[in-house]
Amino acid sequence: MPGPRPPLLGVVIAAALADVILGAGPAPRPPNFLLIMADDLGIGDLGCYGNATLRTPHIDRLAREGVKLTQHLAAAPLCTPSRAAFLTGRYPPRSGMAARGRVGVYLFTASSGGLPPSEVTIARLLQGRGYATALVGKWHLGLSCRAATDFCHHPLRHGFDRFLGVPTTNLRDCRPGAGTVFGPALRAFAAPPLGALGAALAAMAAARWAGLARVPGWAMAATGAALAAVGGAALGFLLGFRPANCFLMDDLAVAQRPTDYGGLTRRLADEAARFLRRNRDRPFLLFLSFLHVHTAHFADPGFAGRSLHGAYGDSVEEMDWGVGRVLAALDELGLAGHTLVYFTSDHGAHVEELGPRGERLGGSNGVFRGGKGNNWEGGVRVPGLVRFPRELRPGREVSEPTSLMDVFPTVARLAGAELPRDRVIDGRDLMPLLRGDALRSEHEFLFHYCNAYLQAVRWRNGSALWKAFYFTPKFAPAGSGGCFPTHVCFCAGAAHVTRHDPPLLFDLARDPGERRPLTPEAEPRYRRVLDAVDAAVRAHRAGLRPAPDQLDPAHLVWKPWLQIWGRGGAGPGDDGHAQGDDGHAHGDDGHAHSDDSDAHNDDGHAHSDEDHAHDENGHAHRDSGHTHSDDSHALDDGHAHNDDGHAHGTSEDSHAHSDGGHARGDDGHAQRSEL
Repeated sequence: MPGPRPPLLGVVIAAALADVILGAGPAPRPPNFLLIMADDLGIGDLGCYGNATLRTPHIDRLAREGVKLTQHLAAAPLCTPSRAAFLTGRYPPRSGMAARGRVGVYLFTASSGGLPPSEVTIARLLQGRGYATALVGKWHLGLSCRAATDFCHHPLRHGFDRFLGVPTTNLRDCRPGAGTVFGPALRAFAAPPLGALGAALAAMAAARWAGLARVPGWAMAATGAALAAVGGAALGFLLGFRPANCFLMDDLAVAQRPTDYGGLTRRLADEAARFLRRNRDRPFLLFLSFLHVHTAHFADPGFAGRSLHGAYGDSVEEMDWGVGRVLAALDELGLAGHTLVYFTSDHGAHVEELGPRGERLGGSNGVFRGGKGNNWEGGVRVPGLVRFPRELRPGREVSEPTSLMDVFPTVARLAGAELPRDRVIDGRDLMPLLRGDALRSEHEFLFHYCNAYLQAVRWRNGSALWKAFYFTPKFAPAGSGGCFPTHVCFCAGAAHVTRHDPPLLFDLARDPGERRPLTPEAEPRYRRVLDAVDAAVRAHRAGLRPAPDQLDPAHLVWKPWLQIWGRGGAGPGDDGHAQGDDGHAHGDDGHAHSDDSDAHNDDGHAHSDEDHAHDENGHAHRDSGHTHSDDSHALDDGHAHNDDGHAHGTSEDSHAHSDGGHARGDDGHAQRSEL
C-alpha cells in the first residue's frame, strides 16, 4: 500500500531550499549596450594602440578593463556605407548603401537616398525585445524620401526611440572660416564656364572699344547675365549650404540651425548621460556617435590649443572627455557591470585633410598604409574595444580578423533577439573570441568594398593572412599615401585606379604595412592562394541579390522639395526638447554629476524653464540650453600611455566554426582549406 504523500507545502519548501543550495535564482538582467563610434579616427590616435602624445585616458581605460581587438575592420572606408553595415550586420551592397558612381556619401539633408526601411537595424531588433533605444550624434544614412517631413530614413524609423544629433555629417562648410570640401567640384564645374564667359565678355568689350567689330549690346548683356548667373549660383551654393544642411535635430524637430559647435560635445554627452538615467531600470541600447574627429575640427576652450597635435589633437582629447563623462554616468548608476561598452571608428583617418597653410588636419593610421576612402589597411583597420565585466576578462587582446558587422549578431544574441532569417547576415558573433572560447575568427574570408566595387579580399589561412587587391588607388602626388588633388581617393576610372590582373597579393602577417607585394617566384603558394580567393569571390557574388543604389546621382542630388527650412516635423513640445543642462562643473576625471533634480515631463525628457546658455563672453543664447565656461572641461595630464604598438600575433591552426543557425548564403564563409 503506497505511503502518505508529502504535504504540498513541504514540496514547495524543499524546492526553494534546493534552489538556494544549488545557486539557482532569477534570470540575469538583460545586458545593456553602449556603442560608441568616432568619426574618421585613426587607429594610431589612441594611447592603447601605441600613441604616446595624445591623451585618451578614458578610451584607454576600456582597453585595460576589456578586450582589445587588433585586427578590427570597417566594412567600408567611407562613413555612409560603413555605418549602414555596422547597424545591419551586412555588406553595404546588400542594402544598396554602396555607390556605383563616384560620390559614396550623402552631402545634403535634402537627398532622397538612405538606409531602406526594409533593412533591420540592431536598434529595431532590440526595440522589439523591450529595450529603450537612442542615437546621440551623427546619423548620415538619409532623412526623407518624397516629402520633406516623411522622414522615411530617419533614425526614429529605424528602431531608435530617441535622436539628438545631425542627420548628415560635419563638414568644413558647416563651420565659418574652415573652408569648403566642394573646392574640386567648383573648379571642375564652375571655373570653366566662368573663365569662358569672362573671356568672351572681355573680348567683346575690347573689340567694341577699339572699333574692331560691331558687337551688339544684347550679346554683351546676355554674356554678362550668364556670367552673373553662374557666379551667383556658385556663391549662393557656398553661402546657402550651411543653413540648409548644418543643423541639429531633436527627434523630428530642428533644434538648432546652423549647428553651434560651442559646447556641442558636452551637449551630446549630457544627453547620453540623461538617457542612461531615465532608463536605469530597464534594458537599453545607446548608440553614441561622435562628430569628432571629422573636419571641421572643434573643441571647447578647455581643450582648444591644449594638445600636441593642433586642432585634430584637441578634438580627439575632447572626445575622450565625452567618453569619460558617459562612462562615469554608468559607474554612478551602478550599471557598468552589466553593460557591454564598445568603442570603434567608422573607418581610418583622413590623410588628405590639410589646413590652409598645408598643416595636417587628419589623424594617424599608425604603421598602416592609406586611409579613408581606400581599402589599404589604413582605411579599414580601426580601434575595437569591448568591455563587459560580467563576462569578459580584462586586459585581453584578440588579433583575429573581426568586423564592425560583427556587432549586430553579437548584441542580438546577448539580448536574446532572433536574427532575421529572410536575409544574409555577414557579421559573426564575437563572444566566443572575446571570452577566449574560440581561437579562430569565423571570418575565413572578408570582402573589402570601395563603394560598390570589390577592391580586395582577405583570407585567414593558417599562419598566413592573405590580402589580394583587384585595384588600388593612384596616389597623387606619387608616394604621398593619399589622393590630395581630389581630397579622397576614388574607386573607379583609369585616371584614379590601377587594376591588377593577377591581383596584387600581400601576406599581412609578415607585411602589415602592405609594402612588399608577393610574386610567384617569392611565394610558392601564390597561385593556390589566388585560386582559393577567386573561388570565394565567385561564391560571395552568387549570394548577392541586386539592391537599388541608394547613392546614385538621382538620390544624391539636392531636392528643394525635401529641404527642411523650418523646424522640421512635429516634436514633443514647441522647443523641440531643448534640454536644460545640469550646470555642474566637471573635474579632471571627467565624471558626470547627477542631474536627477531636473524636471521631467511625461515623455521623459528634461526641460528647463530658462534654457539660457552663456558663452565665455557672457552672451546669452536660447538654443543650446547649456552653461559653458572657459574651464568647463579639464584635462587629465597624468595619464601614462602604452607605446608598445600593434599586436599582429597569429596562430598556426585553423578550425571551422558553425554558423550559429543564421543565413550565410553562398558567400564563401563556409569554405576553409589549408595550403
